[in-house]
Amino acid sequence: MMEQVKHQPTEQEPNIPERESKSAVNPSIAKQATLDAFKKLNPVHMVKQPIMFVVWIGCLMAIGYTIFIDEMRGFNLAVSIILFLTVLFANFAESIAEGRGKAQADSLKASKADVMARKRVGQMIEKVSSATLRKGDIVFVRTGEYVPGDGEIIKGLASIDESAITGESAPVIKEAGGDFSSVIGGTLVVSDEIEVRITSNPGESFLDQMIALVEGASRQKTPNELALSTLLTSLTLIFLLVVMTLPVFTNYLGFELSGPILIALLVCLIPTTIGGLLSAIGIAGMDRVTRFNVIAMSGKAVEAAGDIQTIILDKTGTITFGNRMASDITPVGDVTQEAAFEGAILSSLADETPEGRSVLELAGLRNMPIDQDKLQGAEIIPFRAETRMSGLDLTDGRRVRKGAGQAIQQWVTEQGGVIPDNLQTTVDQIARLGGTPLVVAIDQTILGVIYLKDTVKPGMRERFDRLREMGIKTVMCTGDNPLTAATIAREAGVDDFVAECTPEDKIRVIKQEQAAGHLVAMTGDGTNDAPALAQADVGLAMNSGTQAAKEAANMIDLDSNPTKIIEVVEIGKQLLMTRGALTTFSIANDVAKYFAIIPAMFMVAIPEMELLNIMRLDSPTTAILSALIFNAIIIPMLIPLAMKGVSYKPMTADQLLGRNLLIYGLGGVIVPFIGIKIIDVLLASIL
Repeated sequence: MMEQVKHQPTEQEPNIPERESKSAVNPSIAKQATLDAFKKLNPVHMVKQPIMFVVWIGCLMAIGYTIFIDEMRGFNLAVSIILFLTVLFANFAESIAEGRGKAQADSLKASKADVMARKRVGQMIEKVSSATLRKGDIVFVRTGEYVPGDGEIIKGLASIDESAITGESAPVIKEAGGDFSSVIGGTLVVSDEIEVRITSNPGESFLDQMIALVEGASRQKTPNELALSTLLTSLTLIFLLVVMTLPVFTNYLGFELSGPILIALLVCLIPTTIGGLLSAIGIAGMDRVTRFNVIAMSGKAVEAAGDIQTIILDKTGTITFGNRMASDITPVGDVTQEAAFEGAILSSLADETPEGRSVLELAGLRNMPIDQDKLQGAEIIPFRAETRMSGLDLTDGRRVRKGAGQAIQQWVTEQGGVIPDNLQTTVDQIARLGGTPLVVAIDQTILGVIYLKDTVKPGMRERFDRLREMGIKTVMCTGDNPLTAATIAREAGVDDFVAECTPEDKIRVIKQEQAAGHLVAMTGDGTNDAPALAQADVGLAMNSGTQAAKEAANMIDLDSNPTKIIEVVEIGKQLLMTRGALTTFSIANDVAKYFAIIPAMFMVAIPEMELLNIMRLDSPTTAILSALIFNAIIIPMLIPLAMKGVSYKPMTADQLLGRNLLIYGLGGVIVPFIGIKIIDVLLASIL
């Protein structure tokens, strides 16, 4: 009959902020991050962050001026301390982000243990350490034993506790030969016995990949991050050239600028704020995905999710609950209600799918007789994709079939039967209601149509509306006929649908969208989904799915909830929004600092520069120190925002740009003006 649903994921409400239950700066993580911030002062690490490396070199030069030059020693010392703190705060931001990932990695490492495995060697069973297992080895796992390594079940069925990996307390059923045959090393078999073929070598297991991915230090920079880093580095080099040639200009005007003043000017000119937070933003974005119980194989996948323009979604289990249950049985032709029920009952006696069992439950509710003895001696005809029907050949010679309308009509016609006039009308009516029609026949007579009803998950229309606000197109793929597909699509609120969809159709749709210049995301769990998952820009595989699906995808959902692709897209957009918002703030922040430090340095030689001193700072010395101090303290003040991400709201690109300019652009100008002025007043009262 129909494909059995072996795993029913729990529905989760899409609320990213609420899932960030932990503080952005945990005290224990902050303590370790402080130590790591000092360790990162190593030039080998600092050179990987060009902007902060320039600040670090400037700090060392300012220290040299302080030690070896008597003139302005107090000012030089102040510049040295402020620059040192600027570098330290930037390192602290990166260490905080890495610390959150390392905390998760430590908990995963604690769950990774070397266990004894019963390995098949020829015809013998040999006990070996799980660390010695290699890809292709066959092991046996019984109740109460841990799965020794990642693998595929090749024989048996078992209930497996995956709570150590997924956090879900309820065990899941895994069995050989289906889409739910993949097992993870370190999970516990709580019932029955299975035979497993190992699919990974030591150090290459899923748990090993998770540990490596959640450790911040092991994450590679994404293409967008590299592009922004290149831009910021270019700006730094330009300002470095400007500052290096500035003494020629000042000598012409008849005054000189000391080395520490030039260093202070350079630090205020270059984009130190975003330079100090850029790495932390990327690491924190990956961390947010991991905390949402999704393992991304790369930061590129997370960022690609933020740029997604089309999402391909399966109907069953994603848009609908997937538990299609018999709601009614409608007789056709001259058949009575009782005869239609009898045929439906006989066709479902050997059908162990939820749909088949629901037919018997419906018959029980209608007080229809169910005679299990009819199975005695009967030949069971299993459902096959080629025939699209199943049933029984009874001992009394009758043949009972149940299946798709066209398949049953063809079968009855071959027996010399006649198709009832109202059959197609009944089938179409059920399809228009969004149900799945199953036609029942005995020999040459079509008896009736079973109405299988599938329910759209609550809130799906609102979620698709939210995606539409972001400019994302949704496409539903289903094996249902066009009428049923259209009804479900209309009820759920998707933009488009593909009826009677095959794996080849999914790839075709993905390629069409990509050819139009769109980035595409899709979910899947079966081996037949693997080609489409690999073709999509973002492929989210279910942890409960096959090894082939997980290897083809670039993200794995540990909760096996297909609708989570929507939240993954939102997290990706939040990452891009956070980086864009803080970059906007940093550039606006630099503009404000220019008004603080440049007039202060030049108005002695060029009195007309006083017009630009709109902040009315006390003196050149306090102006420079105020700008530097603000430049240093703004980095740790922005760490919580970099960790948590900016608040996410669905909006178009134009709306997002306007929001960034208003909040972080205007705010990036106003906040420094206020902050630098307050610091200047305090310094003026002290000095």
